[in-house]
Amino acid sequence: MTKDIFLTNSLGGKKEKFVPTNEKAIGMYVCGPTVYDDPHIGNARPLVVFDILFKLLKDSFGKDSINYIRNITDVDDKIIKAANEKNISINDLTSKITQNFHDDCKYLICDKPTEEPRATDNIELMIEMISELINKGYAYSQNNHVYFEVKKFNEYGKLSNKNLDELIAGSRVEVSELKKNPEDFVLWKPSNDNEPSWNSPWGKGRPGWHLECSVMSKRYLGNEFDIHGGGRDLIFPHHENEIAQSRCANQTNSFAKYWVHNGFITMSNEKMAKSQGNILRIRDFKQKYNGQVLRLALISAHYRQGLDWNDKLISECEKTLDKWYSLYIKLDDEVSIPNEILNPLRDDLNTPGYIANLHELFSKAINGSEEDKKLFNSACNFIGLLTQSKEEWLKLKKSKISLSDDEINLKIKERNNARDQKNYELADKIRKELSDNGILIEDKDGKTTWKLK
Repeated sequence: MTKDIFLTNSLGGKKEKFVPTNEKAIGMYVCGPTVYDDPHIGNARPLVVFDILFKLLKDSFGKDSINYIRNITDVDDKIIKAANEKNISINDLTSKITQNFHDDCKYLICDKPTEEPRATDNIELMIEMISELINKGYAYSQNNHVYFEVKKFNEYGKLSNKNLDELIAGSRVEVSELKKNPEDFVLWKPSNDNEPSWNSPWGKGRPGWHLECSVMSKRYLGNEFDIHGGGRDLIFPHHENEIAQSRCANQTNSFAKYWVHNGFITMSNEKMAKSQGNILRIRDFKQKYNGQVLRLALISAHYRQGLDWNDKLISECEKTLDKWYSLYIKLDDEVSIPNEILNPLRDDLNTPGYIANLHELFSKAINGSEEDKKLFNSACNFIGLLTQSKEEWLKLKKSKISLSDDEINLKIKERNNARDQKNYELADKIRKELSDNGILIEDKDGKTTWKLK
């Protein structure tokens, strides 16, 4: 029974068989949030994508064999700016946004990572790595700043598959007269009196953003590990810089073996981003939709492709889950999922292919055996769906309905009386009124039943 997994490796741009360095200690590092503002739907996609990869790895290699590290960046220029604009302390801001982030993860039914280190808890290790880079001739200090000298690392640009000139031309390079070269990036910079700061050999200051992930991945996974994940927008400069500083500091031939990047979420084919002003925050959906609806929507397209976010997508996913919940069973024992069902996920996380398998399992289970229903539920559970009771699923839908059960039944009685009297106009009016209130009625075998839309 093969459980081989294939992933598209951004380092080379090809789909490769995943071969871990050590099957008993697989390391996966995924870039987490910078906690200056509440997460949006674009941030939600990697949360769900790498949660499914985490589940798949546990299934293939054993649940205790995977170390999934996802960091919290709680010191950054954006955080300082946001705290000043809100006129609150940086600690209050980062604590609040971190809690909101965790609430969003729970709402999206994501498993907790193995570890979730914070940047501010690892400053001393960052200072050590900077010192290593200076001592080995890859970094230099200028006026309380420390910069990594990009030209000293001759494989820079390999992940992006671009040369240095192309990368500089296509990016907004920070201009500074302190740099030897425009492409050099900051490892340490001074802080103003009212900003977070730590003592260092180069004066009081704080680390550069790129350094954090190099240090935290090393602390929990070692100098080299298996999988590094994140959004496609992180390939350059963030991940490119991580590779450069990590390999130079640790003197290794590799950093992460497999680089996995998810595509963007768009609205009207424009990338969702705060700078675009088209942000939909995860919290905006909580009063209207169960988190499973968003989860299904986020995996409805292949993770490497773009996903256009719209009301139709959300509506279709909610209808699908409504249908699937008609076969909900609470599973007391784990049900083994056949290889042919899981194979799409093992083939580069092909979630649309797996969802197609779920539709087939549902069709078979409708008039099938109890075992068919259990298999369908187990296969849904595997990707974080049908994990809540049917009552929990209906709870939010019922909360949006202004009519009580008694009022609904009374409306149905009035409609049936109108039909008996051949007053079809009134009957249709009552049906529409119920529909507008989120109630679908069905006439079958001389009886009228209702359900939530």
